[in-house]
Amino acid sequence: MKESPKLVETEGLDLATFGQRLRHVRRARGMTLADLGARVGRTPSVLSLIENGKREPRLTLVEQLATALGVPVGELLKKQPPSRRAQLEIALEQSQRDPSYRALGLPQLRVGTRVPTEVLEHLVGLATELRAQRSKPTATPEEARAANAALRSSMRERGNYFPDIERAAADALARASYAGGALSQGMLLSVVAQHGFSVRFVPDLPRSVRSLTDLRGNRIYVKQEPVGGHSARAVILQALGHFLLGHDTPRDFADFLRQRVEANYFAAAMLIPETAAVAFLRDAMSRRDLAVEDLVDVYSVSYEMAAHRVTNLITHHLELPCHFVKNDASGIIYKAYQNDGILFPADITGAIEGQRMCRQWSGRRVFSAPDRFSPHYQYSDTPAGTYFCVAQVDPRADERGYAISLGVPFEHSRWFRGRETTDRVKSNCPDGECCQRAPLTLAERWDGMAWPSARAHSHILSALPAGSFPGVDDVDIYEFLDQHAAD
Repeated sequence: MKESPKLVETEGLDLATFGQRLRHVRRARGMTLADLGARVGRTPSVLSLIENGKREPRLTLVEQLATALGVPVGELLKKQPPSRRAQLEIALEQSQRDPSYRALGLPQLRVGTRVPTEVLEHLVGLATELRAQRSKPTATPEEARAANAALRSSMRERGNYFPDIERAAADALARASYAGGALSQGMLLSVVAQHGFSVRFVPDLPRSVRSLTDLRGNRIYVKQEPVGGHSARAVILQALGHFLLGHDTPRDFADFLRQRVEANYFAAAMLIPETAAVAFLRDAMSRRDLAVEDLVDVYSVSYEMAAHRVTNLITHHLELPCHFVKNDASGIIYKAYQNDGILFPADITGAIEGQRMCRQWSGRRVFSAPDRFSPHYQYSDTPAGTYFCVAQVDPRADERGYAISLGVPFEHSRWFRGRETTDRVKSNCPDGECCQRAPLTLAERWDGMAWPSARAHSHILSALPAGSFPGVDDVDIYEFLDQHAAD
């Protein structure tokens, strides 16, 4: 009995390289596509798709092609292009599929035999440099901090109120016949469908994204959370907001940051609609009972979103200046906003993010409160004046825990729940005698006798990730979309 030929492993076959090797060997044998097709029982058009890397051949066809061409199967399956020109053609084809190249809006360049090899060398060199430029960090930490400071200044000038986004959210809700109350999942999906999108909940969303939108299939992918997990409503609405607000690929980090703030604002305006929320807040103000937690209950949103939404509305509609802070247990500030004159710690660029807040502020003292998940009220005497603040650790945050603080100047505390508190502290920060330096007796005892190993805050100190969308892994998201496109 004749021994069967040994099967060759084809897993991981690079279609472009295989097609180039097939074309190279065919031409070397003086065959046309029609000649080779007649020998293997395939049409010239099918073989052309294979040679151009557009179709994956079955192993049996690879063996038939090798036999017809008189070469070992392994010769066709080598991972190296057959020539320098073939290598350049493959590199140019791959470059034209790269997002940085496609963003130029150039037509697809088809490389024929008449295109000189020197021209290919130039084109591939330019495409390689384009990718290299794109791979550089979107911004240095200094540039990112400056962008944050500039955006915060713009938000302060307008009282953190964006009328165009409010109108866009109101129009989207009206189109879906929203009748009021917390936005249900059914109503959310109706809103999304009104704009031509569908939502897919998946367990394998790439780790580098909160959502992923397939613009070919008009699908918004979000992570499938376990029962009782965090709601995906805000994430879905943020994704939709990018399109309804006319966002394009960010030009730089400042543009990326602006788009993210606007998308977050849109989601909040959808989940806590302006007209109803303002009426709710006015009523609470008339009863001197303004409270962030009431919006949490009524609209089923996170404490952070509710506090953000209060800052959007109370200055513009109720003429109440305010401030907002998000920080961790060590006092590191992640987000901050103010139009009430409070003095946040800041670096020389005016950046607040990454600075450590005073130990006496409510955002730090709440972590030592008997119940950190309930509102902690206090008055703080500061160099800029006295402020009434309420802080709470958001129970929906991750295991690290973040405190969310909302505050107003003393004269406006009369409108808020918790104003009766007798908890009053004094803060002299940024004066070092307040809390930035240890008490003298403590310093004398331990100065020179301590050697800490600092925990680096990588999100603040390191160079920012590369790409138009910082931190997003293009390979992960393209592979994900490819896998789910046929679902």
